[in-house]
Amino acid sequence: MTDFRDAAMTSKAWPFEEARRILKRYENAPPEKGYVLFETGYGPSGLPHIGTFGEVLRTTMVRRAFEILSDIPTKLICFSDDLDGMRKVPDNVPNPDMLREYLQMPLTSVPDPFGEFESFGHHNNAMLQRFLDTFGFEYEFYSAREFYRSGRFDETLLRAAERYDDLMGVMLKSLREERQQTYSIFLPLHPETGRVLYVPIKQVDADNGTVTFDDEDGREWTVPVTGGNVKLQWKPDFGARWAALGVDWESYGKEHAPNTAIYSAICSKLGGKPPEVFTYELFLDEKGQKISKSSGNGISIDEWLSYAATESLSYFMYAKPKTAKRMHFDVIPKAVDEYHQQLRAYAGQDTAQRLANPVFHIHGHNVPSSSMIVSFAMLLNLASVASAEDKEALWGFIRRYAPDASAETHPDLDQAAGFAVRYYNDFVKPTRVFRAADDKERAAMEDLAARLKAYDGPVEDEALQTIVFAVGKEHEFEPLRDWFKALYEVLLGASQGPRFGGFIALYGVDETVQLIEDGLAGKLMG
Repeated sequence: MTDFRDAAMTSKAWPFEEARRILKRYENAPPEKGYVLFETGYGPSGLPHIGTFGEVLRTTMVRRAFEILSDIPTKLICFSDDLDGMRKVPDNVPNPDMLREYLQMPLTSVPDPFGEFESFGHHNNAMLQRFLDTFGFEYEFYSAREFYRSGRFDETLLRAAERYDDLMGVMLKSLREERQQTYSIFLPLHPETGRVLYVPIKQVDADNGTVTFDDEDGREWTVPVTGGNVKLQWKPDFGARWAALGVDWESYGKEHAPNTAIYSAICSKLGGKPPEVFTYELFLDEKGQKISKSSGNGISIDEWLSYAATESLSYFMYAKPKTAKRMHFDVIPKAVDEYHQQLRAYAGQDTAQRLANPVFHIHGHNVPSSSMIVSFAMLLNLASVASAEDKEALWGFIRRYAPDASAETHPDLDQAAGFAVRYYNDFVKPTRVFRAADDKERAAMEDLAARLKAYDGPVEDEALQTIVFAVGKEHEFEPLRDWFKALYEVLLGASQGPRFGGFIALYGVDETVQLIEDGLAGKLMG
């Protein structure tokens, strides 16, 4: 462990860089609360999604990195803002008409349209916890409703009443003049209806810890700021939560970045020390547009996991979090193969290299070995030429290529074969476009077929790749990638593909000769 700790102190892997920032907070004394606190927030107006997974995963990676650097205990809190008022009726729930009369009610006071839980907020909280548990995350769940009502937030709320003018000063600078006239950091819950009210506050009594306001009907009310009678507007709530809990590290998307100074100022004025903040870039769809839950572009977590294992998604989330990345179905095969490349590399790496390897941050000290003797990209091409409808069709080729392999000895390969068939049928098959070879390409492919017919050497990737390479050179393809592109477009119906020698070894020499002859005869275009 000491070896790992020493190497981690200089590792350039981003989770260690973040962990060292946290460590610096406590270089003089450990935290008074006895632990380092990581937080991630959740708005329970909808179901957890791929962004939720990414946020908790990245936070977990930094937490794990910190635990290598330090013996200070850690906690991860997933905080649900379930006291927030329902601003609109979701369009993806049953019985939407039933919910219309509950607009502006806290989500934990809105009936569950699914009829399974105490409220809509409780339903979504349960879905969040089930979601996190499915992926094995270690966390403590906090509900805003319970946090406000139980008294745990009371001290901070009373301090907010005492320092109301200072906190308002922070907020008013960020608001347009029209909004300034009615804004208050406190949102009272109506004593009769329970609705979250966006109304001006007439008086804040710091001595008694109360606020006075008029409701929409002009009736005056005075309520305590404690006990769940008010909630804070979301920006003050963010900073107040940091102060109340003593949050040390939090990550969020770059859309929050302009508010970081506000959150931090609120936290400081309430007597807290703002946490280390990690701002990540947003995901884009294949057109470069921001992924939006409401527009349905991009890819959902269920969709990703229909075509690849969770670890490939974790790998994608780890890589370059501060760089905007396109997240669509085409990135899945690449993520799978890169993940397994890193698994294979890990076994031969020294400590410093291992700490920089994404698989360490995905698995910790329990990095598995990879049994993917055939890449996912190769499986896709095999599924394509074999028109495979199930993974057993691929195993026929795999067993000939690697006689000792089986579903039992190579479980990740078996799983990947099933995913590859599904991916091929859903994405590759509908978009395949075969073309005819031109004269130069035809001559080269006829030459390749002839050499393969005459070949009696070992059916191995490198030996066969050497033949393919030699044909391309002798037929003067410049650059040589034009030769491989021609093979892919004429024989596989795609503009890119696998190392062709490896493909021949897997698919079979005789089968590849037949494929070339069919391609040159125009049979694949039919």
